[in-house]
Amino acid sequence: MTETGRPRRAYVETYGCQMNISDGELMEGILAGSGYEIVAAPEDADVVLVNTCAIREHAEQRVLGRVGQLADLKRRRPGMLIGVTGCMAQRLGGSLLERAGHVDLVMGPDGYRGLPDALERIGARAAPGEGEASPRPEAARRRGPALAVLDLDLGENYEGLEPRRREGPSAWVTVQRGCDHRCTFCIVPYVRGPEKNREPREVLAEVRALADTGVSEVTLLGQTVNSYRWREWRFPHLLREVARVDGIRRVRFTSPHPNDVDEALAEVMATEPAVCEQLHLPLQSGSDRMLKRMLRRYTVRTFLEKVELVRRAVPDVALSTDVIVGFPGETEEDFQATLDAMRTVRFDDAFTYRYSPREGTPATRLPAEDFVSDEVAGTRLEGLIDVHRSIQAEIAASEVGRVEEVLVEKPAKSEGDVLGRTRRGKVVAFPGSPDLVGGYVEVRLDRTTGATFGGTAVDAVDAVAETADVRPA
Repeated sequence: MTETGRPRRAYVETYGCQMNISDGELMEGILAGSGYEIVAAPEDADVVLVNTCAIREHAEQRVLGRVGQLADLKRRRPGMLIGVTGCMAQRLGGSLLERAGHVDLVMGPDGYRGLPDALERIGARAAPGEGEASPRPEAARRRGPALAVLDLDLGENYEGLEPRRREGPSAWVTVQRGCDHRCTFCIVPYVRGPEKNREPREVLAEVRALADTGVSEVTLLGQTVNSYRWREWRFPHLLREVARVDGIRRVRFTSPHPNDVDEALAEVMATEPAVCEQLHLPLQSGSDRMLKRMLRRYTVRTFLEKVELVRRAVPDVALSTDVIVGFPGETEEDFQATLDAMRTVRFDDAFTYRYSPREGTPATRLPAEDFVSDEVAGTRLEGLIDVHRSIQAEIAASEVGRVEEVLVEKPAKSEGDVLGRTRRGKVVAFPGSPDLVGGYVEVRLDRTTGATFGGTAVDAVDAVAETADVRPA
């Protein structure tokens, strides 16, 4: 409580992947459980937490810029605390406190259980009254001892902690944190530690509780989610049991590693009705030489075998991927091999990146002459995007006219429309009222931009057809 007797107010602003979004919900739940009121804007908060990503340099620069903006807010609210949490906080550590003197707390992903205690230790107090200004310019700086909580905890899997879920029919369920793969370009193992898996009974209890609140779609999260192990449980077993929870109509999972895609996983995807016909399978490169340098532990041939395995089991599966260009040592031949792999697989969607060095990762220690210039890497990225978008547009055009089940997620930006996703993860906007949110609607896909679709609810199509059949005597 503040000195005025009201609950302290907290705002969590999240950047990055689905895991970060889930972590943001977890922090909100921890704070709410300790008496904080969660608010929707930093201007209303006594504590502002910026939950960060460290995968790419651009993401970090964006966060640093945002923290600088919050310093201006802190000058007007001298009782406010600013914390930076997540992967970027873990990577930069205490140096972030030196670079941003207005930051009071730096906390890595394994410290969230102790978040309320950490804020108490810093000495949080009530924010000033609305409109009250700071008498001193230096008031934007921290006003008490700064704190860095950066220990990696090999046993921390957040069991027993209750996230504060975002509203809607879908929810993230984290089943695994950390990673054992140690790809040479990736910072995740160094900021999240080794793989830590949750007990299956805890996962299933969380999913059942979500279903009881009306959630009908869950996405299982892990850094390499399909490498999940808990004693005799492997990921296909967990996926099957989650798919059979009463009230759960759709199950997705991300992000799997190609090496752990096997017949058992494909069989569950093919036979469990709730498991969606969608798979994100990171390729990263279509060159065996680059894959070896990245320490991906598969070849292009074995990757294509995994794709074929899944497509045999689930012929209508929608595939997405991650691809990096400009990795140190990449030649034009390597890049063309990546384009060839893209044309061979024909992914429905792709997240494409130019290599971003991360201090502390093995790739940064490769010979300086191997690093690809920004100009060349940028040109290659543009070429990769062009090839992907062309393939995506062809796939989308072939799907116009299909009738798909759409889970309505929210009102669309276009007036009078709602927005949702098909089982295969395709985004669809169609005319409908907001009271459809959370429901399932059969929608005919009428048109596409390549990345998204516009459609019409089937019952609306039928109504128009019936009206057209009525002729005056």
